[in-house]
Amino acid sequence: MSTRVPLSEDFVNGDVSFWYRSLGIPEAGSPLDGDRDADVVIVGAGYTGLWTAYYLKKASPGLRVVVLEKEFAGYGASGRNGGWLVGELAGTPERYARTHGVEAARRLQRVMFEAVDEVVAVAGREGIDADIVKGGVTTVATNAAQDRRLRELLAHERHWGWTEEDVRLLDPAEREARLRVEGAVSAIWSPHCARIQPAKLARGLARAVRDLGVEIFERTPVTEIAPGRARTPYGTVHAGHVIRATEGFTAELRQYHRAWLPMNSSMIVTEPLGELWDEIGWEGCELLGDMAHYYMYAQRTADGRIAFGGRGKPYLYGSRVDDRGRTHDWTIEALWELLTGMFPAVRASRVAHAWSGVLGVPRDWCATVHVDHATGVGWAGGYTGHGVTTTNLAGRTLRDLILRRDTELTSLPWVGRRVRGWEVEPLRWIGVHAMYDLYRRADARERAGLGRTSVLARFADSITGR
Repeated sequence: MSTRVPLSEDFVNGDVSFWYRSLGIPEAGSPLDGDRDADVVIVGAGYTGLWTAYYLKKASPGLRVVVLEKEFAGYGASGRNGGWLVGELAGTPERYARTHGVEAARRLQRVMFEAVDEVVAVAGREGIDADIVKGGVTTVATNAAQDRRLRELLAHERHWGWTEEDVRLLDPAEREARLRVEGAVSAIWSPHCARIQPAKLARGLARAVRDLGVEIFERTPVTEIAPGRARTPYGTVHAGHVIRATEGFTAELRQYHRAWLPMNSSMIVTEPLGELWDEIGWEGCELLGDMAHYYMYAQRTADGRIAFGGRGKPYLYGSRVDDRGRTHDWTIEALWELLTGMFPAVRASRVAHAWSGVLGVPRDWCATVHVDHATGVGWAGGYTGHGVTTTNLAGRTLRDLILRRDTELTSLPWVGRRVRGWEVEPLRWIGVHAMYDLYRRADARERAGLGRTSVLARFADSITGR
């Protein structure tokens, strides 16, 4: 590691995540021990799979629900993310409106806002202590181009029905009172976000699901999903419904290799900052994001650290997944430079842990949920980094679809959404890396004050049709 990044004496790179390190990495439970019959089998014990099992058993306690997990419950993005329980859509409302109309897209956004409160409420009822604080989210602009983009975003949200109570521009005095970000030009704040400790939520959900009578088999990779069955090396689970809840690991199933692209996102966390908080001024627990193309996301943790994330090496050739979470040195350096640029006082601290995770990205960057009643096969995912909240909505929607309930949730415009798969290699590797290289260059030009939103960024958007 370069000496440009000060590391704590007990620094860890990878090993799942800091969130699990702070709790103790759980020992995976028993694998499947032979063929088994069920009403519903769920592949993947992340948030999507756990929420789906939770709501199914709550609605119909007699259902036989089995969850199959390759590692341990919450091992993937559910235990590695930035802890943003945020009510933002994956994708744009324009895309959902294109197929279902403007009002349907607006309704989907409102349901997403409500999902934040649903997660908070369930955690309370189930006794899940996940360090949840609903302090909202502040998004800052740190140069003229970002400021213009922030104001355009605010106008866009107003057009789609976000009121002053949903998002508002902060005046300079309130902005500085909330967070003293170096070079901040402007900022907006929305209440529709809560801080969580991701691994605590995953472990609490897994406990609640088991208490309801759901069987979770860990250390059990699924090799094939087909109508009526999920096949593993240790036996086959036969069920009327087979639900794929594999998100960033979907590409490891050969039959879905090009369905969703596994995109890497990386994080670092500081040591506890102590008196340094006086200079930073982050007294609340709101989340922090910015208007860069190569954006960042951060939280003030319950134990007084900054957990800070962004895109690292975004994609591995052939949709490979580095599932232990080790992070490249240059990514750690880039995150540290960005963090200390925003909060110079943090230079007096050190990095305690770095890790990475993968998220699922569909070709149109919009999430989807579906159950094919002819085959019994269903899925949810493609959250593009908005999964902490969207998984809850997915679980409730899959419940209604599986139980054949005609509800408001089953009529939302992301239900049944299908898009084409990603291109074959090397086209998708070239496209993704070109896109993020252009975003990095665009951010550099904007920081240098070279005009409005860089044409490089607009060209990057066109590569993947975002």
